[in-house]
Order: sequence, then structure tokens, then C-alpha cells
Amino acid sequence: MPSQSPAEIKFRTQNRLSELFAALDSGTGREVQRMLGTLSPPSIAQLLESSPPRIRLVLWKLIDREVEGEVLQELSDEVQSQILATMDTGELVSVMEGLNADDVADILQHLPARDMGEVLGAMSDADRIRVESVLAYDEETAGGLMDTDTISVRPHLTLDVVLRYLRRHQALPESTDNLFVVNRKGQYIGLLSLSKLLTTDPSVTVREVVNTDVEPIPAEMPDTEVARLFAKYDWITAPVVDENNRLLGRITIDDVVDVIREDADHSLMSLAGLDEEEDTFAPVRRTARRRALWLGVNLLTALLASWVISLFEGTIEKVVALAVLMPIVASMGGVAGSQTLTVVIRGMALGQIGRSNLRWLLTRELGAGVLNALLWSLVMGVIAGFWFDDQRIAIIIVAAMVINLITAAIAGAVLPVLLRAMRIDPALAGGVALTTVTDVVGFMSFLGLATWYYGGQ
Repeated sequence: MPSQSPAEIKFRTQNRLSELFAALDSGTGREVQRMLGTLSPPSIAQLLESSPPRIRLVLWKLIDREVEGEVLQELSDEVQSQILATMDTGELVSVMEGLNADDVADILQHLPARDMGEVLGAMSDADRIRVESVLAYDEETAGGLMDTDTISVRPHLTLDVVLRYLRRHQALPESTDNLFVVNRKGQYIGLLSLSKLLTTDPSVTVREVVNTDVEPIPAEMPDTEVARLFAKYDWITAPVVDENNRLLGRITIDDVVDVIREDADHSLMSLAGLDEEEDTFAPVRRTARRRALWLGVNLLTALLASWVISLFEGTIEKVVALAVLMPIVASMGGVAGSQTLTVVIRGMALGQIGRSNLRWLLTRELGAGVLNALLWSLVMGVIAGFWFDDQRIAIIIVAAMVINLITAAIAGAVLPVLLRAMRIDPALAGGVALTTVTDVVGFMSFLGLATWYYGGQ
């Protein structure tokens, strides 16, 4: 079957939604249930997230019990929490049967502590130990991502013995491309790839073909760093170890893809001061409450910029051209600063920026800022001179734009570093902080120079 474009997938999803909503409106629950039964768990999850809350809960009740767990793990955190709130302990335990320990841990972390304890208490001892081993770590670390379902072998075994050992399993864990080689203490030694296992003389020992070049991932490593390692080395799976190098579990590529997607959502939503788990169909009150805080912060910064303008009210009344040109100075500074800010935040997210190269980056951005400042301030100076037939206005706007564009370049490079040092997310607060700086400096320099220049005439 040929691959479908994103537009085709979107079209099919909308069609399915229309069909489901039409079936629900006509009261044919069995037809809806039949339609849901033909879809994969990710497709069902997408339909749930694309539905208003009332319809979402109705659809959930019509999903086949055997796939509820798989659907649940595909949902965003907020939608998942809404579904979990409708289930009792017995239902939760039933839904989580067959899921990997890391997926169960992710779901449990959205439950209140009391409900989490009840669900863990209702599990079998083996399942509870596996899940608790993942819950012991923060969900945004390698330990929180890992799956404890692994296959490990000893280095002294022959490949023939390993093959016979594997045949005793009904199935291998998903995404298995390597077996983990450990010593008697359970400490990680290296990897035995399945391709090497299948193509090498069975009489050879594991020790002779083990790959010791792949370093294990510490359980406390942040998930963003884990994602960078997977992208750098094209891993499908990777071992996770504790501080004593004991094998704890493995991380698979599907979990890393989730991390990358969440980071991308976080960066995009943070630009507007929103949560990456924002539910598209959340109730009005909840949506308004979440957005109110960030709107309030923006109002304060706007009031600060307006206050700066009010300081030069007399000058603006004398020279009306200042009111016309004033937004240009602030806007150019904002755009220039955003370019630098985006590059720096991206570099920080990719782990490319540190103390060793920060000075070089600052110098580069300052140089680029100066060149652009000279170019576009001169262009704007010529335009302003002809527009208002006043060379004084041209000189003032040239000077103000040079000051603001250079300031924007410096602020765009420095602010993300300062915010991160203060444990504030640069993606969330960087844009507002930068806009405040460029607006205040732009208005202050333009109107201040005008006041000084015209006041001296």
C-alpha cells in the first residue's frame, strides 16, 4: 500500500470523525463500536483527542477492552487524565495488563497518590516490582523512560546456547535488536546484536563477538540528552544502568520519538506561554484560566513600554512624525532579537552551546547585528528623509535603529543563558523578556534622541 501524505491522513481523520459523530447523533452505538473496532490504537487515540469532552467519554466506553491500554498510552497527558478520572481501581488494573512497565508508570503518574497506591497494591508482585523500579526515577530521565523487559546473557556462553535460550521465549520484547551482555553481578559489559548471533559460528562464545563500544545510559540522564544520543548514533535500543553499572532496563526508539515530539510541542506552545499538553477541546473556563496569567504578564510589559512613551509626550506633540516612525524602531529590534534568540535556544536544546563557545557566539551575533543595523538603519534613514522632508528625523531614526538592533542581538544571545541559569525555561520566558528589552530600548533611544535633538534647536 503506498504511503499517504499528511494531507491525506488529515482528510481521512476528519472523515472518520464526521462518520462517528453522525452515527452517535443517530443513536447507533453498535455502528460506532464496529467502526472503532476497525481502527488501530493510535488512530483511536487521535479520534479521541479530536473530539469534544462529552463525545470523547462516550467513544471511550465503546472501545474494545482488549485495546484500551494501548489507546490510553497513546493519549496526551491531559486527555489521559480525563479518561483515568472515570475509572475505578479494578478497571485501571485491567487496562494496564500487558503494557510495558514504562508505559504503566507513565499512566500511574497521572493518578493521585492514593489511587496510585491502590492500583500498585492490586498488581501481582512481579508486575509491581517492575513498575516501582521505573517510578523510582523522574519521568523526564532515562530511568523514567526505560522498559525493564530485557534479555541478558553471560559472556562465557556459546552462541548455540544463547539461540536455544531464545527459542524458549514465546516472543522477544518489542524493538529487540540486541541482547545485553552482563556479568554475574548483573553489570553491563556490552551488546550482542541479533544479526551477529544469527550469522556467526554457533560454537563461538559471546565474549568473542560482544560489542563493548556502546556506552550504557545512566539512569539519571535527562531524557533530552537521551534523545540526542539516539539521534547521533541511530540507536534502536540502548541499555540503562545504575550508578554501579548494573543493568536496569532499556530505552527503545518509540519512547525517544515521544520525547522529541514533546520537546517540539513544548517549544512551539511556549512561544505563546501555553502548556504543551494543552487540550484543543478543553472547557472554556480551564482554557481561559491557563491563558490569563501569560496575558497578564504581557500586559505588564506593554504598560512598561507605554510608560516609556509617556515620558516623551511633549516631544511627540511637537513632532508628529515620531509617532509614525516609532513602531518601526521597536519592530525591527524585536525581529532581529528573535532571530538570535531562536538560534541560541535551538543550540541550547541540541547541547551545542556551553561556556567554551558562548563568547564566540556572542561575538558572532554582535557582528551580524552591527552589519544589519548599519544596512537597514541607512535604508530607513533615506526613506524617512524623503518621506518627511526632514534630515533631522532621518539622523535620529538611523541612530535609534543602530542602538536597538545591536541591543537586540546582545539580548537575544544573553537572555536564554541568563534565564537557564535562573532555572527559567528560555523557550517560555525568552520571547517576552526580549520584547520588553527591544521595546523599551527602542522607544527610549528614538524618543530620547529626538527630545535631545529638537530640544537643542
